Amino acid sequence: MIDLRAKRFKAYRRGHRGEWLAALALMLKGYRIVARRYRTKLGEIDLIARRGDLVLIVEVKVRATLIEAMDAIARQSERRIEATTDLWLSRQPDHGRLSIRFDMVAVLPRRWPIHVENIFYGRT
Repeated sequence: MIDLRAKRFKAYRRGHRGEWLAALALMLKGYRIVARRYRTKLGEIDLIARRGDLVLIVEVKVRATLIEAMDAIARQSERRIEATTDLWLSRQPDHGRLSIRFDMVAVLPRRWPIHVENIFYGRT
């Protein structure tokens, strides 16, 4: 039981560190971080970043390889992220003029985070 708690805590810390690095990488690209770990009953968005009218909904994955990170976003995760995004958007006063893009930032060992644009496209 204690070993399981220790593993969970280690994964939790690794996730926080990965999100911090992802946020830093996006800020250096000129994005403003609007929200971190945006939670609702429908789900959670790791990062919401904005530059002008472009809003990035960012899933952060800490994995050993880029392929593993990309494979970690399942269709069920996409639906959860889309539903949470719809709720976030409905609360924005300027939602009508915003463009949404679903991105991923892969945090890999001993590398700068890799920003993958349009990891999925959402509902049309």
